[in-house]
Amino acid sequence: MTAQTVWQAGRFDARVGTKRVLFGRMYEDAAIEQTAFRNAGRVFCIASAGCTALALCDDHEIVACDINPAQLAYAAERIAGAPAIVGTAEKVMGIGRALMPLAGWTHAVLQEFLASEDVESQMKLWRENLDTWRFRTGFDAMMSVAALRTVYARAYLDFLPRHFGAVVRGRMARGFSRHPNATNPYARALLLGEGETSAARHADRITLVLSDAASYLESCPSGSFDGFTLSNILDGAEPVYRARLEAAVRHAGTRHAVVVTRSFAEPSPESHGMNRAADDRSLLWGVVAVRNLDAS
Repeated sequence: MTAQTVWQAGRFDARVGTKRVLFGRMYEDAAIEQTAFRNAGRVFCIASAGCTALALCDDHEIVACDINPAQLAYAAERIAGAPAIVGTAEKVMGIGRALMPLAGWTHAVLQEFLASEDVESQMKLWRENLDTWRFRTGFDAMMSVAALRTVYARAYLDFLPRHFGAVVRGRMARGFSRHPNATNPYARALLLGEGETSAARHADRITLVLSDAASYLESCPSGSFDGFTLSNILDGAEPVYRARLEAAVRHAGTRHAVVVTRSFAEPSPESHGMNRAADDRSLLWGVVAVRNLDAS
């Protein structure tokens, strides 16, 4: 059975070619999972750059799965202690950071902003020094569908909301108004490309699996996992794969299993009451859904 997910290409563009490391680090706040899985034992996650697996393995047995062999091999290196590298996503973000001075974003202003310990002062800096007309104009152009199509295949873009640049700016402002930058490593990673190396005492609790998520979970015994964190693998997935994955999660999950999913799309009415996007310090997501299998 085919995977039926855009992620099997192992690259963001529409070309057929060598699979690449797409993510040098994960832009997902693992504190969401650490809270959601407080009573969980065994957890299934998407391997990606290995950050979430490393954040969870001291408290849980982890199975980290990825469909992209290049990404999985990189995750294995990170789990073994290797430093982060620049993946395709970071290269794209680096282009945007290189243009920051054109919007008036000087290094000194960014350092002051990122050192802020309270949200009131950093929102004042955001409004007066960073959220400028030049920034809004340039960012919205860079995040337009026309611009994104130069890098991303259509399947990665079709689900995005209209005026995506303005939507992302709103998500950033929402995060800056809630989370002090000085204690938010994701703000520094987003704006400067800097990140901390994840460290874990029990990395040996992580098992890596090369597979798409649905196929692997279908092969597991019933009730194998107490928690699932699926990143945003359903962004760009065909409806048949979404249905397969939901059925596979229900098969492989215990009765009280908790499921975390993310999406760059705007939240649907169905996600009301379970969306924790505002709590995710990585500032980017429209949906961070946390749900119990027995309540959905």
